Formats: sequence, C-alpha cells, structure tokens
Amino acid sequence: MPKTKRFQKISLTQTKKKGLGGKQQLVGDVRSCVEKYSYLYLFSVQNMRSNKLKVIRNDWKDSRFFLGKNRVIAIALGRSKESECRENLHEVSKRLKGQCGIFFTDKPKEEVFRYFQKHVESDYARSGNIATETVTLQPGPLEQFPFNMEPYLRQLGLPTTLQRGVVTLLKEHTVCKEGSILTPEEARLLKLLCIHMAEFKVTIEAVWEKEDGSFEDIGDGRMLEKQDDVNESSEDENME
Repeated sequence: MPKTKRFQKISLTQTKKKGLGGKQQLVGDVRSCVEKYSYLYLFSVQNMRSNKLKVIRNDWKDSRFFLGKNRVIAIALGRSKESECRENLHEVSKRLKGQCGIFFTDKPKEEVFRYFQKHVESDYARSGNIATETVTLQPGPLEQFPFNMEPYLRQLGLPTTLQRGVVTLLKEHTVCKEGSILTPEEARLLKLLCIHMAEFKVTIEAVWEKEDGSFEDIGDGRMLEKQDDVNESSEDENME
C-alpha cells in the first residue's frame, strides 16, 4: 500500500533564505545597471497593485526595475558623496523612502515622462483609503447579488433580508461618506458594488543621467514616509 504524503515531516533547515548573500547580490545588480544604462529614474507608487506593476514591467522589458529594500538599494548607490559609485547618486539614495523604487533605462526622458503621465488606472479602494464620494443605497431589491450572498451582506452592515429569493435592502443605507476613511467592510461593499475610488499611479520623482552625472529632482515631496525595516540594519552595516 503506498505511503500517504499528507503528514510527511519537512525539516525547516531545508528552507533557503536570501539573507546577506541575497542583499549582496542586489547591490551587485544595482551597480551593474548603473554602468549599463544611460538613465536612472526614482519613482513613487500610489495604491500599489502587483498585477498593474507587472504590466509596466512588461511594457519596459528592455529596462530594469528595483522596488523594495530601499536601504540596500541606497547602499548600492552610495548614501554619501564619499561612498557613491557615481557622481550625484547619493541624491537618489537619500530620497529612497516609502513606497518607491528605481528603474534603469536607455529610453529618452520625453518617452519616459509621456508614458507614466498617461499610465493611470482606476481601481477598488482598500481599507484606510479616503472615500472620494458619498455612496447611498436606496431600499428595495438588490438584484445584482445572488440569494446566497444575503448573510454576507448583513455581515458587512447592510440591513438586508430575502424576499421571495431576492436580496432586498430594508432601508436607506449610506455605504461611505466623502472624505471619510474607509473601513474594511466599506471597502468590501464598494468592490461588490463595482465602485472604484482609488487610482494606481506611478510618479517620476527624480532622474539621474550617467553621461554627465546630472541629477534632477522632479517630485514635490509626495512620496509616502515609511519606516524602513529595522531588522535589516545590522546586516546592512556589514555590507558598507
């Protein structure tokens, strides 16, 4: 009789961690791109969506993107004028804060700016986002929902019942108010109602040019401040 695989023990010692070696590889990759490409762009991301960022990566297959590990990327570029691997790259490093990243390309500036100015997509808001409008539902049948969703809708705060197998709203209900912070329940309801209140957008904040080492700050301080992972700090110091 064959052995079942359901309860096989797996030793955690077999799992591989990137650790310091992975960070050193990232440093090497970034520095290699500095020498290979003509431009480095610093960008920030509004309402991050992995699938939408993947589309951008596919559109720019001849370029190289780095997103996340801000502290490690800063080390690769050089966090001071003395340690930078090329002139003025420390200016990029000190702006690596929050939901941002860098990408390298040989495409001219005009093409880069034109693409990202046009590449804005609406999407469903998440909890914590600000409601951009007031959404109020009137009492009556909610025929867009199947009958078996009625208990779930009640869990989300809608005063509903089943009437002859049809989900019915018993009284007027305000899903959210303009300017308020969305709760998880409100965000789920807006998604069920197919209402978009967020925008996925990549904003170019700065550009560095290899030919003359020039740096241009394009952003206006809109990048989100976010604390870097404190767990990385001890290994980062060993890499410098």
